[in-house]
Amino acid sequence: MPEKTAKTAAKATAPKTAAKVAPKTAAAAAKPAAPKAAAPVKPAAAVAPPKAAAKPAAPARPEEKKVVTQRQGFKANEFVVYPAHGVGQILAIEEQEIAGAKLELFVINFMKDKMTLRVPTAKVANVGMRKLSDPALVKKALETLKGRARVKRTMWSRRAQEYEAKINSGDIVAIAEVVRDLYRSESQPEQSYSERQLYEAALDRLSREIAVVQHSTETEAVKEIESQLAKSPRRGAKAEAEGDAEGDAEGDDLDSDGDDAVAADEAA
Repeated sequence: MPEKTAKTAAKATAPKTAAKVAPKTAAAAAKPAAPKAAAPVKPAAAVAPPKAAAKPAAPARPEEKKVVTQRQGFKANEFVVYPAHGVGQILAIEEQEIAGAKLELFVINFMKDKMTLRVPTAKVANVGMRKLSDPALVKKALETLKGRARVKRTMWSRRAQEYEAKINSGDIVAIAEVVRDLYRSESQPEQSYSERQLYEAALDRLSREIAVVQHSTETEAVKEIESQLAKSPRRGAKAEAEGDAEGDAEGDDLDSDGDDAVAADEAA
């Protein structure tokens, strides 16, 4: 009897325990699983703004040339005398590369001749370029015009060479001497073609320099020169006789081209 009672008691106990456990398990199963806390999202790193595109390198600027305004005592815009061409104006002093070497040049404009000349600054002494004559020297040249003409008793070809040398010397007094010696008044015999050419060349050189120095026009300068020439004493009978003798010996100053005088000169 005691054993049966124990078994019966065990059976009775078993269902209750199971009943108690089962609902708890089902309830546990019915409860939704608690959501896991989401991991905190790290804020995204600030995105750096895109770098501005690199600026293209600025093109290299050419080296600025220094403006030279004075060399060898001569300045830009100054009037000068170039022996072979007369009075000109320095427009600029520029640098040029010639045969791989840099050379500094005077740019000289001869307005009347419509010509521009470039002279190396280091060569001005060799070519005889000079400043304008001062007023005292111009006065001396004008005084020279009033003197008596001095005509040498030589062949015209030789005299012509001497006159050309004086004209191209750049010496204003020497040029005035040529004007004086070749001047012919209305009462004197007319000049030959070659004489007239040399006279006009000398007169042009002289009048242009006087005009620039005195700040006058060339026409006014020519009038002043002619007025001084008119004051020169007339040639005496002896001088006129010598002139006639020279004309006879030279074929009346060789109005053609002077070939006969050159031949006679060479023969002598």
